[in-house]
Amino acid sequence: MTNKIEKKNALEVFDRLKEIYPEVKPALEYSNPFELLISTILSAQCTDERVNIVTKDLFKKYKLPKDYLKVTNEELEKDIFSTGFYRQKAKSIKNCCSDLIEKFNGKVPADFEKLTSLPGVGRKTASVVAGNAFGIPAIAVDTHVKRLSNLLGFIDSNDPEKIEFRLKELLPEDYWINASHWLATHGRKVCIARRPKCFDCAISDLCPSMNPDAAKKYNKK
Repeated sequence: MTNKIEKKNALEVFDRLKEIYPEVKPALEYSNPFELLISTILSAQCTDERVNIVTKDLFKKYKLPKDYLKVTNEELEKDIFSTGFYRQKAKSIKNCCSDLIEKFNGKVPADFEKLTSLPGVGRKTASVVAGNAFGIPAIAVDTHVKRLSNLLGFIDSNDPEKIEFRLKELLPEDYWINASHWLATHGRKVCIARRPKCFDCAISDLCPSMNPDAAKKYNKK
Protein backbone atom coordinates (compact mmCIF):
# COMPACT_ATOMS: atom_id res chain seq x y z
CA MET A 1 0.00 0.00 0.00
CA THR A 2 1.46 3.34 -1.04
CA ASN A 3 1.44 5.98 1.69
CA LYS A 4 1.54 9.77 1.46
CA ILE A 5 5.20 10.00 2.45
CA GLU A 6 6.25 7.65 -0.35
CA LYS A 7 4.27 9.69 -2.87
CA LYS A 8 5.73 12.95 -1.54
CA ASN A 9 9.29 11.64 -1.78
CA ALA A 10 8.77 10.25 -5.27
CA LEU A 11 7.27 13.54 -6.40
CA GLU A 12 10.29 15.41 -5.02
CA VAL A 13 12.60 13.18 -7.09
CA PHE A 14 10.63 13.69 -10.29
CA ASP A 15 10.17 17.42 -9.71
CA ARG A 16 13.93 17.76 -9.60
CA LEU A 17 14.35 15.64 -12.73
CA LYS A 18 11.69 17.76 -14.40
CA GLU A 19 13.69 20.89 -13.56
CA ILE A 20 16.97 19.38 -14.82
CA TYR A 21 15.44 17.99 -18.02
CA PRO A 22 12.57 20.36 -18.88
CA GLU A 23 12.23 19.38 -22.53
CA VAL A 24 12.55 15.61 -22.64
CA LYS A 25 11.45 13.59 -25.65
CA PRO A 26 11.75 10.02 -26.93
CA ALA A 27 15.25 9.01 -28.00
CA LEU A 28 13.74 7.22 -30.99
CA GLU A 29 13.31 9.34 -34.12
CA TYR A 30 9.94 9.18 -35.89
CA SER A 31 7.49 11.37 -37.76
CA ASN A 32 4.20 9.53 -37.18
CA PRO A 33 2.64 6.85 -34.90
CA PHE A 34 3.41 4.03 -37.34
CA GLU A 35 7.11 4.88 -37.48
CA LEU A 36 7.24 5.06 -33.68
CA LEU A 37 5.58 1.64 -33.46
CA ILE A 38 8.12 0.06 -35.82
CA SER A 39 11.04 1.79 -34.08
CA THR A 40 9.91 0.56 -30.68
CA ILE A 41 9.60 -3.03 -31.91
CA LEU A 42 13.14 -2.76 -33.29
CA SER A 43 14.45 -1.28 -30.03
CA ALA A 44 14.08 -4.56 -28.10
CA GLN A 45 17.57 -5.61 -26.97
CA CYS A 46 19.03 -2.80 -29.08
CA THR A 47 20.17 0.76 -28.43
CA ASP A 48 18.02 3.64 -29.57
CA GLU A 49 21.03 5.05 -31.41
CA ARG A 50 21.36 1.91 -33.52
CA VAL A 51 17.62 1.85 -34.23
CA ASN A 52 17.75 5.46 -35.43
CA ILE A 53 20.58 4.61 -37.80
CA VAL A 54 18.59 1.71 -39.25
CA THR A 55 15.27 3.54 -39.53
CA LYS A 56 16.82 6.48 -41.35
CA ASP A 57 16.86 4.33 -44.50
CA LEU A 58 14.10 1.92 -43.45
CA PHE A 59 11.44 4.62 -43.32
CA LYS A 60 12.34 5.82 -46.79
CA LYS A 61 11.74 2.32 -48.14
CA TYR A 62 8.70 1.36 -46.05
CA LYS A 63 6.13 4.10 -45.49
CA LEU A 64 2.91 2.13 -44.86
CA PRO A 65 2.04 -1.26 -43.33
CA LYS A 66 1.40 -2.71 -46.80
CA ASP A 67 4.99 -1.89 -47.82
CA TYR A 68 6.40 -4.33 -45.25
CA LEU A 69 4.14 -7.08 -46.57
CA LYS A 70 5.33 -6.66 -50.15
CA VAL A 71 8.88 -7.85 -49.45
CA THR A 72 10.19 -11.27 -48.48
CA ASN A 73 11.16 -12.06 -44.89
CA GLU A 74 14.76 -12.33 -46.04
CA GLU A 75 14.77 -8.81 -47.48
CA LEU A 76 13.27 -7.27 -44.38
CA GLU A 77 15.67 -9.25 -42.18
CA LYS A 78 18.57 -7.84 -44.16
CA ASP A 79 17.23 -4.29 -43.74
CA ILE A 80 17.01 -4.60 -39.94
CA PHE A 81 19.89 -7.04 -39.39
CA SER A 82 22.04 -4.76 -37.22
CA THR A 83 19.30 -4.30 -34.60
CA GLY A 84 19.73 -7.92 -33.52
CA PHE A 85 17.13 -10.69 -33.26
CA TYR A 86 16.30 -9.69 -36.82
CA ARG A 87 14.36 -12.85 -37.75
CA GLN A 88 11.94 -12.53 -34.84
CA LYS A 89 11.63 -8.77 -35.32
CA ALA A 90 10.92 -9.16 -39.04
CA LYS A 91 8.23 -11.71 -38.23
CA SER A 92 6.70 -9.45 -35.56
CA ILE A 93 6.71 -6.43 -37.88
CA LYS A 94 5.05 -8.33 -40.72
CA ASN A 95 2.40 -9.85 -38.42
CA CYS A 96 1.81 -6.46 -36.80
CA CYS A 97 1.38 -4.77 -40.17
CA SER A 98 -1.00 -7.51 -41.29
CA ASP A 99 -3.19 -6.92 -38.23
CA LEU A 100 -3.06 -3.16 -38.70
CA ILE A 101 -4.45 -3.60 -42.20
CA GLU A 102 -7.03 -6.28 -41.35
CA LYS A 103 -8.29 -4.90 -38.04
CA PHE A 104 -7.52 -1.17 -38.00
CA ASN A 105 -7.68 0.00 -41.60
CA GLY A 106 -3.91 0.35 -41.76
CA LYS A 107 -3.85 2.88 -38.92
CA VAL A 108 -2.17 2.58 -35.54
CA PRO A 109 -4.98 2.51 -32.96
CA ALA A 110 -5.03 5.26 -30.34
CA ASP A 111 -6.06 2.79 -27.64
CA PHE A 112 -3.79 0.97 -25.21
CA GLU A 113 -5.63 -2.36 -25.20
CA LYS A 114 -5.87 -2.42 -28.99
CA LEU A 115 -2.16 -1.66 -29.22
CA THR A 116 -1.28 -4.61 -26.98
CA SER A 117 -3.44 -6.86 -29.16
CA LEU A 118 -0.98 -6.37 -32.03
CA PRO A 119 1.68 -9.06 -32.60
CA GLY A 120 5.05 -8.08 -31.16
CA VAL A 121 3.55 -5.30 -29.04
CA GLY A 122 3.88 -5.70 -25.29
CA ARG A 123 3.09 -3.20 -22.54
CA LYS A 124 6.35 -1.30 -23.01
CA THR A 125 5.85 -0.78 -26.74
CA ALA A 126 2.18 0.08 -26.25
CA SER A 127 3.11 2.58 -23.54
CA VAL A 128 5.71 4.28 -25.74
CA VAL A 129 3.26 4.64 -28.62
CA ALA A 130 0.22 5.53 -26.52
CA GLY A 131 2.07 8.19 -24.54
CA ASN A 132 4.24 9.79 -27.19
CA ALA A 133 2.11 9.42 -30.31
CA PHE A 134 -1.33 9.99 -28.77
CA GLY A 135 -0.78 11.67 -25.40
CA ILE A 136 -2.46 8.81 -23.51
CA PRO A 137 -1.07 8.64 -19.94
CA ALA A 138 1.30 5.65 -19.80
CA ILE A 139 4.66 4.68 -18.33
CA ALA A 140 7.10 2.75 -20.49
CA VAL A 141 9.56 0.65 -18.51
CA ASP A 142 12.89 0.28 -20.31
CA THR A 143 16.23 -0.80 -18.83
CA HIS A 144 16.95 2.68 -17.44
CA VAL A 145 13.51 3.00 -15.82
CA LYS A 146 13.86 -0.48 -14.33
CA ARG A 147 17.34 0.19 -12.93
CA LEU A 148 16.68 3.66 -11.54
CA SER A 149 13.32 2.71 -10.02
CA ASN A 150 15.16 0.13 -7.94
CA LEU A 151 18.13 2.36 -7.10
CA LEU A 152 15.80 5.15 -5.98
CA GLY A 153 13.95 2.79 -3.66
CA PHE A 154 10.59 2.98 -5.41
CA ILE A 155 10.48 -0.80 -5.71
CA ASP A 156 12.58 -3.93 -5.30
CA SER A 157 11.72 -5.86 -8.43
CA ASN A 158 12.94 -6.50 -11.97
CA ASP A 159 9.41 -7.17 -13.23
CA PRO A 160 8.59 -4.38 -15.74
CA GLU A 161 4.86 -4.64 -15.13
CA LYS A 162 5.24 -4.35 -11.35
CA ILE A 163 7.53 -1.35 -11.84
CA GLU A 164 5.05 0.27 -14.21
CA PHE A 165 2.15 -0.04 -11.79
CA ARG A 166 4.29 1.01 -8.82
CA LEU A 167 5.29 4.24 -10.55
CA LYS A 168 1.66 4.83 -11.46
CA GLU A 169 0.78 4.49 -7.77
CA LEU A 170 3.45 6.98 -6.76
CA LEU A 171 2.95 9.67 -9.40
CA PRO A 172 0.09 11.88 -10.60
CA GLU A 173 -1.22 10.88 -14.02
CA ASP A 174 0.13 14.01 -15.70
CA TYR A 175 3.67 12.86 -14.81
CA TRP A 176 3.37 9.40 -16.34
CA ILE A 177 4.49 9.98 -19.93
CA ASN A 178 7.52 12.10 -19.05
CA ALA A 179 8.47 9.95 -16.04
CA SER A 180 9.96 7.40 -18.41
CA HIS A 181 11.88 10.10 -20.29
CA TRP A 182 13.20 11.73 -17.11
CA LEU A 183 14.52 8.45 -15.72
CA ALA A 184 15.91 7.30 -19.07
CA THR A 185 17.64 10.63 -19.69
CA HIS A 186 19.12 10.67 -16.20
CA GLY A 187 20.22 7.07 -16.66
CA ARG A 188 22.03 7.90 -19.88
CA LYS A 189 23.61 11.16 -18.71
CA VAL A 190 24.35 10.75 -14.99
CA CYS A 191 23.25 7.49 -13.39
CA ILE A 192 25.19 5.39 -15.89
CA ALA A 193 25.02 1.68 -15.11
CA ARG A 194 28.73 0.90 -14.85
CA ARG A 195 30.04 4.33 -13.94
CA PRO A 196 27.38 6.38 -12.11
CA LYS A 197 28.29 10.02 -11.52
CA CYS A 198 26.86 10.07 -8.01
CA PHE A 199 28.74 13.16 -6.91
CA ASP A 200 27.41 15.09 -9.91
CA CYS A 201 23.86 13.88 -9.36
CA ALA A 202 21.20 16.45 -8.43
CA ILE A 203 19.05 13.82 -6.71
CA SER A 204 21.82 11.97 -4.86
CA ASP A 205 20.57 13.24 -1.49
CA LEU A 206 17.22 11.55 -2.22
CA CYS A 207 18.74 8.29 -3.50
CA PRO A 208 18.94 5.40 -0.99
CA SER A 209 21.70 3.86 -3.09
CA MET A 210 23.88 6.95 -2.60
CA ASN A 211 22.86 8.30 0.78
CA PRO A 212 21.77 5.85 3.55
CA ASP A 213 19.91 8.66 5.32
CA ALA A 214 17.63 9.09 2.33
CA ALA A 215 16.56 5.47 2.65
CA LYS A 216 14.93 6.27 5.97
CA LYS A 217 12.33 8.39 4.15
CA TYR A 218 11.01 5.35 2.32
CA ASN A 219 10.70 3.30 5.52
CA LYS A 220 8.57 5.78 7.44
CA LYS A 221 4.94 4.84 7.96
